[in-house]
Amino acid sequence: MSRTDAILKRLSALHPKLIDLSLDRILPLLAALGDPHERLPPVIHVAGTNAKGSTIAYLRAFLEASGKRVHVYNSPHLVRFNERIRLAGKLVGTRRLNASLEKVEAVNAQRPMTFFEITTAAAFMLFAETEADYLLLETGMGGTYDTTNVVRRPLGVIITPVDLDHQAFLGNTIAKIAGEKAGIFKRGSKAVIGIQQDEGRAVLDRAARRLGIVPLFQGEDFHGSQQDGRLVYQDEQGLLDLPPPALLGAHQFDNAALAIAAARHFGLPVSEDGFARGLRQASWPARMTPLQTGPLRNLLGPGAELWLDGIHNAHGAAAVATALRDLDKARPAPLVLIMGLMNTREPAAVLAPFAGMAKEVLTLTIPGETNAHKADYIAQEARKAGFKARRMRSVVTALRAAADVPNARVLICGSLYLAGDVLARNGTPPD
Repeated sequence: MSRTDAILKRLSALHPKLIDLSLDRILPLLAALGDPHERLPPVIHVAGTNAKGSTIAYLRAFLEASGKRVHVYNSPHLVRFNERIRLAGKLVGTRRLNASLEKVEAVNAQRPMTFFEITTAAAFMLFAETEADYLLLETGMGGTYDTTNVVRRPLGVIITPVDLDHQAFLGNTIAKIAGEKAGIFKRGSKAVIGIQQDEGRAVLDRAARRLGIVPLFQGEDFHGSQQDGRLVYQDEQGLLDLPPPALLGAHQFDNAALAIAAARHFGLPVSEDGFARGLRQASWPARMTPLQTGPLRNLLGPGAELWLDGIHNAHGAAAVATALRDLDKARPAPLVLIMGLMNTREPAAVLAPFAGMAKEVLTLTIPGETNAHKADYIAQEARKAGFKARRMRSVVTALRAAADVPNARVLICGSLYLAGDVLARNGTPPD
């Protein structure tokens, strides 16, 4: 076990619950650390159900293409915890990460603190200590009581599409979940809101206007669409004719447009050339990512394709299914799904968008995850939903089974935890 893993294991034992949404524990800890959350560069705070990471990836690419230094806070990580914290453009180094975690651990002095709370406190320390022009800050869950919601004066707030997810913590309707996401709105900040269902839109609009914020809504105040393979964006400032996003899928045109709108509305120093270069350079691992090399890829024949996506809810699955249909128009290929899921998701809901598309579903128990669905259960539920499905012992045996389908298009999906395991086994972790 590495030193980082040993520290993180100790921190995980400080609170019996993995998730306990509250600000009552984090604020005293931050005060004892000198309130690093009050000494951050301008913050862009991002909440939503899906597309948070992609939207942040575009914003980071736009700003870095414009010569700016950017901090980023994302979760969860795929392979190494370091991926969660990017300091002025680079992933935090292990020695510096360990020192920060151990300092927070010492100051906390064994008080109950969730893993996300204490590691976020360490991240805020690192962000405050390192000079940068902006911080792109992703919520962990929800918004109102999310640990990141201690930032009192963000430059701007982005709400990506809201859908049903984490209902046990956020509520069982779109309106309730949107209300939780709206908790990151702050008086004096600007807000940009992605495409929403009607009930979510109404809640977000009311919450913003109560604080004197007039938000920009995607599809109303700004538009982005795919035209002749390019991204055409328009708002009240004018029209931009831009190259397509580097990230694959029709939904990425929406995500990129949301990031462009935020950059323009928040007054970020990005020119049209900066947008164009950023769109070409944006990277976000395990989101319709092709695996073209590595030992796992080599288990498939030369005519096959191997794709990886961390989709874990119905909304994300629908976007990926659309991307796969577009791929099939360009090159028809039999689709094989390799799927593992956490037990907070139901297989039928995630599989539904792939009805009539998938030749077979090969199911896995996610390695090392005690809260993962068993492969047998996923296969059983897939068969009930009308799919041909088989349980597999490992991703290796699943890929060998998929190799029996000539020229297959294979998608490994269902969880970011599974995606991280695949990247590690394939020797292609994020940078």
